[in-house]
Amino acid sequence: MHLDNLIEGRLIKRYKRFLADVELADGREVTVHCPNTGSMKNCADPGSRVWLQDSGNPKRKYPLGWELVEVEQRYLACINTGRANKLMREAIEAGVISELAGYQSIRQEVRYGENSRIDLLLESDDRPCVWVEIKNVTLLEEGNWGSFPDAVTQRGAKHLQELMTMVAQGDRAVMLFCVPHTGIQQVRPADQIDPEYGRLLRQAAEAGVEVLAYAAEIDPGQVRICKKLPVVF
Repeated sequence: MHLDNLIEGRLIKRYKRFLADVELADGREVTVHCPNTGSMKNCADPGSRVWLQDSGNPKRKYPLGWELVEVEQRYLACINTGRANKLMREAIEAGVISELAGYQSIRQEVRYGENSRIDLLLESDDRPCVWVEIKNVTLLEEGNWGSFPDAVTQRGAKHLQELMTMVAQGDRAVMLFCVPHTGIQQVRPADQIDPEYGRLLRQAAEAGVEVLAYAAEIDPGQVRICKKLPVVF
């Protein structure tokens, strides 16, 4: 995925979940849209280098959107959670995610479960459907661990229960962690933040839900899924 014409700045603060103040290279301070509903723990430290993208829409109240952040002055992370589904679809179509290769069609936002929409549905005539739920992992902890979630998520727990239902009906179901953070080398449930999610993730794995994590390589112009990471329970 290409991120064209990014604008570099320094984070002043992130607030009200969807807003951040940034100082640009020319000294101007701007308020930008923050496309991330999580806590962004360890990804929103004041003074961090950030990269913004101009929407090109002058009618938007906040035309600039926050895309990347430098973490600990050495790692890059994509904080725009809206990119995760496209990144993973690109990786599946390119054959990077071998566990999901070879399906005839990929559909997005298909209704299922209890008034939910699955991120990706993979279908072929000769094999069971695959229901793929995608979550974005950017919480870096000591030891290069990537932990999910970074805040309590009842919605995420509901998705795990719905994936287990699809397995019980005879289909495949996959919890796919997208890891657009160059410092993360392995993934685990954030039991200290949301123990219920960790319990349900383990239960889902035991019930046959496949739990996968794939990491991205990032530079201020491109984000690309490149390798599989271990998921440790």
